[in-house]
Amino acid sequence: MPRFAANLSWLFPDLPFMDRFAAAKAAGFDGVEVLYPYDHPTQEIRDQLVWNDLTFVLMNCPPPNATGGPQGFAAVPGLQERFRRDFDRTLRFARVLKPRHIHIMAGAAEGPDAEAAFVENLRWAAARAPRQSLTIEPINRHDMPGWFLADYATAARLLDAVAAPNLALQFDAHHAHRITGDVIATWEEHGHRATHVQIAGFPGRHEPRGGEIDYPAFFARLDADGYAGWVSAEYAPEGETAAGLGWLR
Repeated sequence: MPRFAANLSWLFPDLPFMDRFAAAKAAGFDGVEVLYPYDHPTQEIRDQLVWNDLTFVLMNCPPPNATGGPQGFAAVPGLQERFRRDFDRTLRFARVLKPRHIHIMAGAAEGPDAEAAFVENLRWAAARAPRQSLTIEPINRHDMPGWFLADYATAARLLDAVAAPNLALQFDAHHAHRITGDVIATWEEHGHRATHVQIAGFPGRHEPRGGEIDYPAFFARLDADGYAGWVSAEYAPEGETAAGLGWLR
C-alpha cells in the first residue's frame, strides 16, 4: 500500500493551521504537504513536523501573490528574473522545512515562447538547487483556465528537454482524469516519470472514494509498479475531515 500524506492546505480546515499537524498524525498520516507555508512562522512549522514525527513532502513555488496576481509564472515569457528571485525565496524556506519536493508552478501562458521560458527556468532552478527534488504538474484548464502545462505530452517533452536528475513529474489523479479520462492508462504511459502523486475524488474534489476514479485499482497499480513516493490527499472534505477518512483506514 502506498505511503499517504495529508495536504494541510485542504484537510482539517476547521482547525487552526498549527493544530493540523497533530490531527494528521492522529488520523494515520505519516507525511504532510503545505502548498503555501510562507505566511506562517517557519520554525514553528518545523517544530510541528518534528514533534509529530511527520515528513514534509511538498510545497509550491512561487510564494502566493497577496495582491491577487498569478499563482505561478515559470512559463510566462519576460518574468525570468522574477522567477529567480522567488525561487531563491522558496529555497530559504526549504532550508528550514526540508521538503522532499518543490512544485514549480507554470502559470497561465501559451505558445513556443512560453515553453522556451519554462525550459529556461527549469534548467536554471535544477542547477540552482541540485540536491532538491523539483516537480512539474499538468493541471487541467477547467480548474485553471489558460494554464500552460495542461497535458502529459507537454510535461514529458519538458522533462526530456531539461534532462535534470532532480526534476520529475507530479501526477495528480484528479487532474489526470479531467485531462485524459483514464487515470490508470495515463499512469501506464507517464508514471515512470513521477516522484509524487496526489489524489482527490471525481467529480467533485472530495474524498477519494466512489466516483469515476477507481482508487483501489490505482493504488494496486502503484504497488505493482513499485512506486516508492508519497501519495498526498489533496481534496476538500465533504464534512469533518476525520469522519471522511474511511478510504485511508
